[in-house]
Amino acid sequence: MSETSARRVPPGPTPDPSTRAFWDAARDGKLLIGRNARTGRFHYPPRPIDPFDDEGEVELVPASGLGTIYTFSVMRTKVPYVIAYVELEEGPRIMTNIVGCDIAALQVGQPVRLVFERSEDGQAIPMFTPA
Repeated sequence: MSETSARRVPPGPTPDPSTRAFWDAARDGKLLIGRNARTGRFHYPPRPIDPFDDEGEVELVPASGLGTIYTFSVMRTKVPYVIAYVELEEGPRIMTNIVGCDIAALQVGQPVRLVFERSEDGQAIPMFTPA
């Protein structure tokens, strides 16, 4: 039986000074990730301190918006939805939702691309859909 992911409106985020640039960029249709300026290593979520190396300044850079499904789970609530970890082309994994798809057709390793859905308060939230 085929089941399509329905339009679920997520709650809005509560930005703080360390996440404000991320949410502002999302509003402009960009997904920012952190990159250590010295090593070039990427991380998500972006934060002011590199979680892997205490040397090197962290810069926020736009992600390509491409990735693959690393793992996922179908939440069979009144409005079914898919929660997943997507491995970005740049390397980090992001917890997100997979939207606009036939849930039964999803597979680990499947290519996905970035889309933005609006939260309850109108904030753009990064999600993914099959590529």
